[in-house]
Amino acid sequence: MAAEPALDALIESLRRLPGIGVKSAQRMAFYLLQHDREGAARLAAALQAAVAGIRHCERCHTFTESAVCRTCLDPSRDRRLLCVVETPADQAALERTGSYRGLYFVLMGRLSPLDGIGARDIGLAQLIERATDGSVEEVIVATNFTAEGEATAHVIGESLKPRGVRVTRLARGVPIGSELEYVDLGTIAHALVDRR
Repeated sequence: MAAEPALDALIESLRRLPGIGVKSAQRMAFYLLQHDREGAARLAAALQAAVAGIRHCERCHTFTESAVCRTCLDPSRDRRLLCVVETPADQAALERTGSYRGLYFVLMGRLSPLDGIGARDIGLAQLIERATDGSVEEVIVATNFTAEGEATAHVIGESLKPRGVRVTRLARGVPIGSELEYVDLGTIAHALVDRR
């Protein structure tokens, strides 16, 4: 049976999603076309609207439909605190906790010299400008605990400390409810070193 160009294009488009291979993309495409054409049309419309209407916030770089996002405009936020995250997904995760009420700066990535991603690519100059605007007292670096995330955190810290801004790092350690014998050794080692 010859492949249909529209079906092939749909499968290839679905494969662009992270973690989706050929078989998963085929299953999704066949499901949408066979069982949920209305859902497929809604998905297509939502994607088109998002691509056309979503941009980066002028202050924090997260995704927004306006020039400045709702978080940056919220007067109840503590403007003395600025949390630096790698992606809007990381920001959303912190927001779901309900425990942070400061502002954000979204890097939209992390340093990765092997991939050609340097300080300019993650907006380090804009971060320094934002963090030294006179209202920020503490920058909380909440990059991921990967090699690239740690390098990014180090560069941010080294760039801000001479400018008189207090720089802290998101804490790490043993998860609540876990048993030590099942926690990886790296986490235990960091928990011992970073203990209070």
